[in-house]
Amino acid sequence: MSDLPQHSIEQLHEVLEERLSIVKIDGTPDELYGPARYMLTLGGKRVRPVVALAACEMFGQPYSEALHQAIGIEIFHNFTLVHDDIMDAADMRRGKTTVHKKWDTPTAILSGDAMVIMAYQYLMKNAGDNLQELIQHFNATAIKVCEGQQMDMNFQSCDEVKLADYIEMIRKKTAVLFGESLRIGAIMGGASTVDAHLLYDVGVNLGIAFQIQDDLLDTFGDPLKFGKKVGGDIIARKKTYLYVKALELLSLADRQSFIEEYNNTALPQEQKIVEITAIFDRLNLRDLTRAEMNRFFIAGAMAMNAVELPEHRKAIIKDFVSRLMVREV
Repeated sequence: MSDLPQHSIEQLHEVLEERLSIVKIDGTPDELYGPARYMLTLGGKRVRPVVALAACEMFGQPYSEALHQAIGIEIFHNFTLVHDDIMDAADMRRGKTTVHKKWDTPTAILSGDAMVIMAYQYLMKNAGDNLQELIQHFNATAIKVCEGQQMDMNFQSCDEVKLADYIEMIRKKTAVLFGESLRIGAIMGGASTVDAHLLYDVGVNLGIAFQIQDDLLDTFGDPLKFGKKVGGDIIARKKTYLYVKALELLSLADRQSFIEEYNNTALPQEQKIVEITAIFDRLNLRDLTRAEMNRFFIAGAMAMNAVELPEHRKAIIKDFVSRLMVREV
C-alpha cells in the first residue's frame, strides 16, 4: 500500500461540491431531469460520499478512484429523500420546497426512479474488477433501505414499538447506507475483503449512534447548537428512541396514559413538550439514551481499530467521527 498523502474532510467536501456542480443531468423531458438537478443543488452535509472518498484514500489510493462511486451514493441518497418527502407529505427540505410540491407527486416519483438508475450508472463508472462486488453489496444495501422505510411507515400506525425493532429500523433506513459508503470507498482504495467489511461495520454502528443522538438532541439539545427548535419529534408524534425506551420502562397503566398524551394533538404544543420531556426526565432517559448512543459509537470504534492499517492512515476518518459525536446534550 502506498503512503499517499491524505486530504482533510473539508478538502474532500470541497472537491465533491465542485464535482457535483458540474454533474450533467440533462435530457428530455425536462420534468424528469429537472427535479434531480434541483435536489443536488439543495446542499446538505454530503457525509456519505465524503467518507467514501476518505476511505479510498485511507487505503492508499487517490480519492479520484472513488469519485464516480461517491457521486452515485449521493444521487441515491437524494432519491431516498425525494420519496421520503412524498411519504411524509413534507413541504420543505433543507429550507427549500420539496420536489413533489415544486412539481407534483407523479413527477417526483418518476424523477426519483430515474435517480436510482443514475446512481447505478455512476457506481459502475471506472469500477474495473470491483464492479461485481460493488453492485452485489449495493443491491443488498438498497433493498435494506427500502425495508427500513417500510418499517418506519408501519411504526406510524403502531402505538407500541419494541426497542429491538426500532434499532433494526434505523439500522436499515439510515445506517446501512453510511456503512456501504465506507465499504465502497475502501473497495475502490484496494482494501482486503476483511478490512472492507470492517469499514462497513464501522459505518453501520456509527449510523445507528448518529440517529440515536439526533433523537436525543431533538428533545434535550441546545436549540442554538442543534440548529432548530427542540421538541419537534414530540409534536410530530414520532416514534423515537426516547419514546420506545419510555414504553419499555413504564408500567402498563402509565404506558397507556403516556401513549394517549403523546398522541394528543389538542394539547398546546409547548405544554405537550414540557410534559412529555418531564416523563423522559423522570425515567432518566437523557442518560440512558446517551449510554446507548455511546455503546454503538464504541462498537464502531472497535471495528475501526481492527482494520489492518497504521493508525495515521485512520486518523482523518476517526477525527471526523469524533467531531460528529461530541454535539453537547
